[in-house]
Formats: sequence, C-alpha cells, structure tokens
Amino acid sequence: MVQWLADNVFKMIAEFILPFLASWTWIPWYTIALLHVAGVMIGVISVLAMFLIWLERKVSAHIQNRLGPIRVGGWHGWAQSIADGIKLLLKEDIIPAMADRPLFILAPVIIFTASFMSFLVLPFSQYIVVADLNIGILYVYGISTITVIGIIVAGWASNNKWSMLGAMRSAAQLVSYEIPVGLSLLAGIMMAGSLSTVDISLQQGGGIWNWFIWRCFPFSFIAAILLYVGALAETNRTPFDLAEAESELVSGYHTEYSGFRFSLFFLAEYANMVVASALVVILFLGGFTGIVPVPFVPDVIAGPFWFLLKTLFLVFVMIWIRWTLPRLRVDQLMTTCWKYLIPLSLVNLGIIGLWLSISA
Repeated sequence: MVQWLADNVFKMIAEFILPFLASWTWIPWYTIALLHVAGVMIGVISVLAMFLIWLERKVSAHIQNRLGPIRVGGWHGWAQSIADGIKLLLKEDIIPAMADRPLFILAPVIIFTASFMSFLVLPFSQYIVVADLNIGILYVYGISTITVIGIIVAGWASNNKWSMLGAMRSAAQLVSYEIPVGLSLLAGIMMAGSLSTVDISLQQGGGIWNWFIWRCFPFSFIAAILLYVGALAETNRTPFDLAEAESELVSGYHTEYSGFRFSLFFLAEYANMVVASALVVILFLGGFTGIVPVPFVPDVIAGPFWFLLKTLFLVFVMIWIRWTLPRLRVDQLMTTCWKYLIPLSLVNLGIIGLWLSISA
C-alpha cells in the first residue's frame, strides 16, 4: 500500500504538477523573492516597534521615578509589548455606524504602507539593503508625504468632528514641517553629491571625523539639528504632538479606531521614529560606518551594529524629549516652523552651498 501511494504520488508530480508549474511563465519569480523580503521587513518593523514601546515605558518610568513594566516575561517586563500586541489582535474591531466604511478600513493601511515602504532604502550595511536607489533620500522624502493622505482619510471616514479637526491639525503640521526637513535634507545631499543612501554612508567611512556633521561645522551641525527637530514634528512627537491633545481632541484622527486597526497607527508611529532617526544618521552621522575603524570585523556584522546603535540612540532622545518637555500650543507650533525654522534652514542651506562652492 505504501509503495503504491509513493509510486502514484511521484507519477502525479511528474505528469501533472511540474508541467503545470512550468507553464506559469507569466509569473515573475523575483516577485516571490520580494514577497519573502517584505515578510522579513514586516517582522523587523514589528520587533522594533515592540522593543521601542517597551523602551518608552521603561524610560518614562525612570524619568518619573517609577518601575514601569516589571512582571510580564521576567526581566523588566520585556514581554509586555508582546502581551499588548496579542490583546490588540483579540480586541473587538468596532466601526462606527455612520462612518465611511471603505475609507475607514483603508486609512490605517495607507499610513502603515508608507512607513513600511520607507524602510526599503535604509542601508544596514553596504550590502544589507533592500533597494539601493540612486534617488534614495528623495524616495523617503516623497513616501513620507503619503502619510498626510492617510491621516485626512482617517479623520474624514470616522464621521467625528473631533477626529476631523485632529486630522486637519496633523495635516497642517506635517505639510508645514516638510519644508525645513526638505531644506535640511538638501544640506546633506549637497555635501555628499548623491541621493543614494549607501553612497552617502560610504563617503563618511573612516571614523567619526569624516562624518558630514563636521564637514561645514557649525552649519552642518545646525542642519542636523533642524532635520531632527523637523522629524520630531513629522512623527507627532512631543513637543509637537498636538494631534493627541487630550483636552481638545481626545486622541486626534484615530479616536474612533480600536483593535488591530489602532495598532497599525501605533506601529506606523514607531516605524516613522526609526526612519526619521535613520535619515539623520545616514546624512550626518556616518550611516552604517563606525565611530572608529574596526579591522577584521566583516561589514555584515559591523554595519548593522553601528547603524542600529546610532539610530536607536536618536530614538531614545526622542523618548527622552517626550517625557521632559511640555506640549506647544498650536499657534506656537506654526510660529516655530514658519517664523524660525524655515528662515533658519534657508540661510543655513545658503551658507553651506557657498562653503562647498568655495572649497571645491
């Protein structure tokens, strides 16, 4: 019986299944490889987000002189984020009766997709990068603007005036702070003469003294600070988190969301924190190159180590700022951008351009 089954199974595979698969010439097999890469990237983003949520709780707890997560998972409650993720997956998914159902479902997908796509050009080393695009920085800058669409759609589809007000406020904030962020990105691009994230990182190799933050000091340092401040506003982090002003808007554009869809907003926020910090690292802090050259250590080990170390340090500073500074008023938020950051970014960019043209 066993022999009969084995013979017939192999016969079926040889006569039917293999010719059937071979006839699928219309399937680009690299698409299957990309799907595997996408799965890996989603796993990386999920693990990073869970770690950063745990880190934020622990950092805020120590700043406020309390313990934070301590029981779930043993050592310092390391599994608390996993438990919360399971809870969000199992919670009831509620859609308001008067909401625009298709758009309500689509909004968190748009926001998470934009965050996910930004990771494709982040170089963890010279060779560990999904796509080394020759317009990598421009690609991330363009993709980040899609988030505004998702925010507006979420606020509108909720059929809640407070959600809509939160969405409009967030959109105005993101569109405004795109300008100083773009001008600061241009400063790093001018120093590198390239838009490739890998190429920009390689140009800063050889140690901390070769990083672009020192190239036109102090103006390159100012550009890095302006980019980081703009990134805080782009990711809705304190002191620019007016989308979640509890006394006015409850929780902003995602007030009506619950369960897994709410977790997508949460996941995208922490993914955007990593992307924003990574851009500062790539343009001004050496990218995946080390603080000092380390001989005999392969790039596939040293690159991800230095890149993640510097990126996570900047994320830690974001968390530190959140639990230290008060929230700005909406008029102070817009004044900071239009009256101070944009003029300062323009002047700083002009000085860096003049410096580079003279030294060329």
